[in-house]
Amino acid sequence: MCYNPSYCWILGLSLGPFFTQRDRKQQRVPRTITQLYSYYIYNILKNHGREIESPRDVFLKIGEMAFTGVSEKKIVFRNGDLIKYNLQPSQFLSGFMMELLERDDSTQSVVYTFPHLTIQEFVAALAQFLTPDPGDIRKLLSEAFSKDDGRFEIFLRFFVGLSSSQSARPLEEVLGPFLHQTICGVIDWVKAKVEGQIGNITNKFGDTENETGKRDLLNTFHYLFESQNQTLARVTVGSVEILKFGHLTSWKALRLTLIDCAVLSHVIGLCDTIKHLDLHHCSIRCEGLQRLRSALHKCQVLRLGRNELGDSGVKLVSAALGNPDCKIQELGLWDNDLTDSCTDYLSNALSTNRSLTELNLGKNKLGDSGVKLLSAALRNPDCKIQKLHLDDVGLTDSCTEDLVSALSTNRSLTILDLGLNSFTDRSVPALRSLILTRRSLKRIWLMGNRFSPNGKRHVESLRESRPGLSVGV
Repeated sequence: MCYNPSYCWILGLSLGPFFTQRDRKQQRVPRTITQLYSYYIYNILKNHGREIESPRDVFLKIGEMAFTGVSEKKIVFRNGDLIKYNLQPSQFLSGFMMELLERDDSTQSVVYTFPHLTIQEFVAALAQFLTPDPGDIRKLLSEAFSKDDGRFEIFLRFFVGLSSSQSARPLEEVLGPFLHQTICGVIDWVKAKVEGQIGNITNKFGDTENETGKRDLLNTFHYLFESQNQTLARVTVGSVEILKFGHLTSWKALRLTLIDCAVLSHVIGLCDTIKHLDLHHCSIRCEGLQRLRSALHKCQVLRLGRNELGDSGVKLVSAALGNPDCKIQELGLWDNDLTDSCTDYLSNALSTNRSLTELNLGKNKLGDSGVKLLSAALRNPDCKIQKLHLDDVGLTDSCTEDLVSALSTNRSLTILDLGLNSFTDRSVPALRSLILTRRSLKRIWLMGNRFSPNGKRHVESLRESRPGLSVGV
């Protein structure tokens, strides 16, 4: 829960009083952000509600003011705003808002603000959840969703989260029961929204190639997570096969936070048919991958390039590869700050994995020592790897014999990329031997190495003895 400092602060304020009650053994730790904020507001209403007549009515007025503030991007309120909503400074009001002294030239005035913008957004969502006609719910949600500047992003997550019985339970104790029609209206809206976003995935003309489309899809996943409605999630995302938030170019990829990764892991866990997960260039790092670790083994295509995973991240990936139920066939770890320290974990996983057919380790710092460790796994006759990318990983002539020896026993290899390394003419005999003896090899890239013109000609001449072989030198 503590992926965001503001949530840590709310966590302390919410659960401190809540779990010191005598019945704390019967309480459940909040699983979503909405549930966390529900406990926070519950504590305010419980502690200050007896000090004012009609606390529900007063709260709804505070909530309406908060909603107007979210709509107008306003976080500071003045006495005029309180008068407009028939509010007066009180201990009850101070439970929700802070009083600040504002200096303007020689005068001083008191202004009011919520302790944090997320609290304002939650109060606004809760008030709207309690007040509108159930028939207007979808209109309210659709209008909020249509704002593309993000002002209603968290508001909508809270609103949907309030349809969860665990989020509603503490609040209903002090605010009365939530309308069943409202809850049903929220669920119907989320269902339609998720199905629309999923439709964009399967439609080649959909907009999930741009950041806005990916952000909209991720937000709908947040709605599913906050709702904690597994039936709804399985109906809407259970048959999803492709989830693509990454891209080869950074400006088309979506940066994922730790919370995003946790939500994505939750959704993938409910996908029965997931095949392709693309997180290339999503800046998830090892911490984000930690949140995703339980879902990685389910994907047939897993693209994690350019995420700064480091060696510790590959340890998590190796655990997924070693899972007996692993379905990963294509694994992309290109440009992830990997060193030879991670290859021991990876080699051990590859020695037992029987699903992987394509491995991309390009643009890392594996060096000769790292590839020598990998060679032990590649030498295994049960190794199924068909496409191996080791371009720009710092290889020299020192590792050629080990690598070629390992690949010579591999029965499935068809594509090998060794470009942008530091091989010289000393490696040419071994490479020629590999190409001649490994008849399954269809394509080999050696561009960007340090071969002399004569060395290049020796390699290129193999095309004559191997018709159909593609050689790039």
